[in-house]
Amino acid sequence: MEGRVEAGGFKTRGVGGFRLALRFALREMRGGLSGFFIFLACIALGVAAIGGVNSVASAIQSAVNEQGQELLGADIRFELNQRTATDEEAQWLNSLGEVAESANMRSMARLVDASDQALVEAKAVDASYPLYGVLETEPALSHEALFGLHGDVHGAAVAPLLLDRLGLELGDQLLLGNQTFELRATITNEPDAVSDGFGFAPRMLISLEGLEAAGLVQPGSLVEHTYKIRLDGNVSDTDLRALREEASRQFPEAGWSVRTRENAAPSLASNVERFSQFLTLVGLTALVVGGVGVANAVRAYLDGKRTVIATFKSLGASAGFVVSVYLIQIMIIALIGIAIGLVLAALMPFAASAALANVLPVPSEAGLYPLALGLAAVFGVLTTLAFALLPLGRARDVPATALFREMGIATGRWPRLSYLVTSAGLAALLAVLAIAYAEDKRVAMVFVGGMVAAFLILRLVASAVQWLARRAPRIRSTALRLAVGNIHRPGALTPSVVLALGLGLTLLATLAMIDGNLRRQISGNLPEIAPNFFFVDIQSHEVDQFTQIVEDEAPEGKLIKVPMLRGRITALNGVDVREITPPAEGGWVLRGDRGLTYAINQPENSSLSEGEWWPADYQGEPLVSFTEEEGKELGLELGDTITVNVLGRSVTARIASFRQVEWETLAMNFVMVFSPNTFAGAPHAWLATLTDENATSQGEASLLNAVTRNLPTVTTVRVKDALDVVNSLVSQLATAIRAAAAVALIASVLVLSGALAAGNRARVHDAVVLKTLGATRRVLISAFAMEYMLLGLATAVFALLAGTAAAWFVVSQIMTLPWEFLPDVAVLTIVLALVMTVGFGLIGTWRVLGHKAAPILRNL
Repeated sequence: MEGRVEAGGFKTRGVGGFRLALRFALREMRGGLSGFFIFLACIALGVAAIGGVNSVASAIQSAVNEQGQELLGADIRFELNQRTATDEEAQWLNSLGEVAESANMRSMARLVDASDQALVEAKAVDASYPLYGVLETEPALSHEALFGLHGDVHGAAVAPLLLDRLGLELGDQLLLGNQTFELRATITNEPDAVSDGFGFAPRMLISLEGLEAAGLVQPGSLVEHTYKIRLDGNVSDTDLRALREEASRQFPEAGWSVRTRENAAPSLASNVERFSQFLTLVGLTALVVGGVGVANAVRAYLDGKRTVIATFKSLGASAGFVVSVYLIQIMIIALIGIAIGLVLAALMPFAASAALANVLPVPSEAGLYPLALGLAAVFGVLTTLAFALLPLGRARDVPATALFREMGIATGRWPRLSYLVTSAGLAALLAVLAIAYAEDKRVAMVFVGGMVAAFLILRLVASAVQWLARRAPRIRSTALRLAVGNIHRPGALTPSVVLALGLGLTLLATLAMIDGNLRRQISGNLPEIAPNFFFVDIQSHEVDQFTQIVEDEAPEGKLIKVPMLRGRITALNGVDVREITPPAEGGWVLRGDRGLTYAINQPENSSLSEGEWWPADYQGEPLVSFTEEEGKELGLELGDTITVNVLGRSVTARIASFRQVEWETLAMNFVMVFSPNTFAGAPHAWLATLTDENATSQGEASLLNAVTRNLPTVTTVRVKDALDVVNSLVSQLATAIRAAAAVALIASVLVLSGALAAGNRARVHDAVVLKTLGATRRVLISAFAMEYMLLGLATAVFALLAGTAAAWFVVSQIMTLPWEFLPDVAVLTIVLALVMTVGFGLIGTWRVLGHKAAPILRNL
């Protein structure tokens, strides 16, 4: 049997039943997609956001992988802090292939007349640089012409920003350390810049010989020596991993950081992954908000088809057959919306290729990324099904007589349990996929949990608003009485409006509060509590002279000086950190090199939370005090051991105490403070901070000039300048975040307008009856406006409370920064809610009031 024949001749089960349902569905759709444009827009918008963000992220990751050699400048790179390779290490490195040596450090460049200075990221290279890619300068010069010694002046290539800051032109001279450099070209493309990490200052490229002549590299100087190698022959990624292991076996005490072309820019890849995860979750929010629009559109569509559904049932069609007919239609329309979204998502990498060409390594010829697009399509299908099944389930069980008799399909009736379970299962699958594909599962779980909680709370808010409206005292104003009645009457718009608008506004309020607090912290609070200056690479023999200069220039300032080394954690309790999978929160401590110090006394800006500080004359085994938050995140306890590699020497120390540190003050803080005997005899430089609440811009400039002029190897970082750079980065991120929030808000607007449109048919009847009974157009407009205003106000209050709570949690508990309520964000949230609800509501209402009474009254 191909199918089962019901009464009336309908073959409603099996393959035949499906074919018949498909034929009816396609026939009904001949009239076009009227009523489904918002449905299409919601699905297309969410799918485009998710697919586009992941496609761009995939494009960047693909570029990093494909251009790994060029971005790293090598097949494999070895990096050492504060020391060069030993003869044995250098011999082994040279045996691998062609080696390009370079050195990176921050320093102060100053005008020849010492009238001005600027912080630079100095990079010294040899004649082999670059091994891969091309160093592009304007004008284009050879290595010798660019960096060679002409007389007693070395050459340099600089970022155009440095010329702007110091008012220089090509051909002018600049002092770096004790050496004069001629600015011979500007840098237009540095092929391996991404792998060097983020820089706070403009780049200055010089030769290794020029760096040596400058005298900047002293014992303990914060300099990174890099050895980039182009390996002989065709070497696979597996060979590179084996070579990395061989380096660890042959030189276990080297303490070098090894990176291969397959992981050329880990920080970039990680940041892109995290940011794309955040934007994906925001896009998923937009899609889920759009799901509410799907439910409203399906309900309104089925309500308009009630006579057709009644006819099907009267002619013997089963309820399941009716559901199949309309489910097929809904899925066809959903697939059209998904297809539109996928097209837009597929185009985003091409647009990003042009927009991000000067910022990130996006391939010039972007392509299609099926996994990213497929994931977006799956999210779109699951969202459609999860939200469409409930109204379909309600329509399924409504008798034909009720459909002929009633105004529409009742929304208060619950569908069958099977529909509820299936819809809940699809929503759960959507959540599982969102968490499974997220890099940080904890953040994704919190986000998904928050979204589910927001749905439930918003539904409760809508019920509470209706409950209050139902129990409101009798109001003399006719318009206000009608408005309150519309809020709680059967089929009211309240649940749809509150849910649709509430999610988008909550997300917007949350992001706005976080952004505002970060900006105030960076531009307002931080400069007030942070030091004015950081001074780096102060040599031991320069400390007294440096102190005298600071006291002369800033007599009221507070100067703090500490010894400074760089080291890498290599083992915890004897276990190699490469064999440890650290948690996301504290994992950063184990990545890369950390600043280290030693101290006789406990630092002023920290307090012991556990353990004891060592005596002033302590001479026992090496001890270390670890920051409490990071230590506990790594699972460390008192008595555990930590092995660090400093200057090629491994030192194991036992944890004697944990300290509470306020990182947000930007004061001098270290994750690890060791007992003084730990690094006895090790060469090191000093780090200092100066805090002067009464300092003026002129006084700071004078101090900066005096230190740079008298101690040219000391690097001075003005905290205000660094904060300006950070603020600029935050502004760029905030722009992207606002754009993402705007997507969710647009989805909310679409759903809101769809919900209002869905209720217009019932409002037409209400308006006609009321006008027949003597109500004027002015009274009706006032009633509808008050209804929308009350709904918008209730939604805004919830969004503001929920957004404030979420932002407070992120800022104070996750970022551990001071929190401040922002009244301007509160006012904006309320105004936006009122404008959208009243504005869109009255646009639809004006059309409702324009209907003629006679045609409506004839069908009552």
